[in-house]
Amino acid sequence: MLVDPGTGRLRAVSHRALAAHRGNVGRQQPDDFGADAGLEQELFLQQIETGTAPCTHVADLEKDLAACRRRAAESAAAAGADLVAVGAPVLADSPQRVTPKPRYERIVQEFGSIGREGGVCGMHVHVDIRGEDEGVVVLDGLRPWLPVLRALSVNSPFSQGADSGYASWRSQVWGRWPAAGPAEPFGDRATYEACADAFVASGAALDRGMLYYDARLSQTYPTVEIRVFDATTEIGDIGLIAALSRALVETVAQGSDEVPAWRTDLLRAAHWKASRYGISDRLVHPLTQRPAHARAVVQDTVDHVSEALDSAGDRDRVMDGFERLLARGSGAARQRAVAESGGGLDAVMSDLRVRFAASWQGA
Repeated sequence: MLVDPGTGRLRAVSHRALAAHRGNVGRQQPDDFGADAGLEQELFLQQIETGTAPCTHVADLEKDLAACRRRAAESAAAAGADLVAVGAPVLADSPQRVTPKPRYERIVQEFGSIGREGGVCGMHVHVDIRGEDEGVVVLDGLRPWLPVLRALSVNSPFSQGADSGYASWRSQVWGRWPAAGPAEPFGDRATYEACADAFVASGAALDRGMLYYDARLSQTYPTVEIRVFDATTEIGDIGLIAALSRALVETVAQGSDEVPAWRTDLLRAAHWKASRYGISDRLVHPLTQRPAHARAVVQDTVDHVSEALDSAGDRDRVMDGFERLLARGSGAARQRAVAESGGGLDAVMSDLRVRFAASWQGA
């Protein structure tokens, strides 16, 4: 989110930041600014989107994330703004301004308050697949594990100047869209395609880009796109999430994933618990469908995908990252602790700005 450096209030300047970015790209060598250098506008002018290049190693991903953030921060500064990676607007603010593009304007017109109040920021993890048939198998197999992944990223306890009572309020806001949330198992690619067509035909999605499932087939890349995460401040947390996401995809794709079938209504309950408490309470265990301590659920998740983690060399990274997350607390816990220590939500915004800047400095 783009914010005022002095007040922390949202600033509707993504168009200016994007213009500055394009000017910088024109002055750089291709080796400095490639496909991974892109910034994009989002639904509101107070938001901006970054994207990394494809990476094989998590260390390379973290390095690329820092470089992307540096370029985004420099572009935002040229537009008179700072950046924060957070799931929902922390401070009470005026309504967000829709980015003046026909598709975005139509979305807000068609979906009313769902669209007008949809100014939240998520993080998406793409994992490559060997084709869309395998992708649908992966989507079906990932369903029980996505609440665990969601819980690791919670970073939006505050919204519009108030404590939501949730660790991830963004999850609740995003769940209002008609095509959002957990999907029924598809079984095969033909069913996935038929469901996508039916959503668009009904008007509940203007196009396939509005299939806001918790995980979907990307329309742009040969990937499965996992979409349950809040925008995450700490790059190390993103590395943990990415490594575990890839291991889950690989485990399902190899056919070594034996998980009980889940009813979608019970899966929604598991997602609710993850968004309400994050890792500070019990999570619903993917294998037993019963609440269990978050540490035990994450440890069992790691054990479940241990072969894939070992193959990628990521097991120690994941466990070390999770231990750091437990010791430090989630993004949501950090925000609440800062607010309660004095300074309230203004201090939260100051802390978010400082930590975002620290995440890319030196890149």
